[in-house]
Amino acid sequence: MPEPQRKTINQLLDEARSGLERVAPAELAELMGAGSGDGEPQLRVIDIRPRDDRERTGVIEGSEHIGQLVLEWRLDPDSGASEGTAADLDDHLVIVCNQGYSSSLAAAQLQELGFAHATDLDGGIECWIGHGLPVVPPRDAGGGQSA
Repeated sequence: MPEPQRKTINQLLDEARSGLERVAPAELAELMGAGSGDGEPQLRVIDIRPRDDRERTGVIEGSEHIGQLVLEWRLDPDSGASEGTAADLDDHLVIVCNQGYSSSLAAAQLQELGFAHATDLDGGIECWIGHGLPVVPPRDAGGGQSA
């Protein structure tokens, strides 16, 4: 068996981002305000950050939380572990993390699973907040369950 070729995390990140049409904070705010029309793919903003991070900074209103470790399992309709969170392969999925690194890797992985419209928030929640866009407390703060 041939020896696997090593890549750095920066190389993996560059590869992941080369297939993404990353969404700027103002663009995402506009998309969320526009809503989905009949027959259009559903926009789903998915925050993959741990509870502590979401409680510390707040979340984008209307976003949903699916933990990074289970993201692919929860979204893939064929996984057997979606528990009501499966996505349609045509949905427009925007993944959110703190700074836009983990979300890029996650979105690229979702594209490999067939979610052609998976991408991420450029700069993460920190960039969203830096642009003066609003956040709200997470729904599961104070004891609710999260994936």
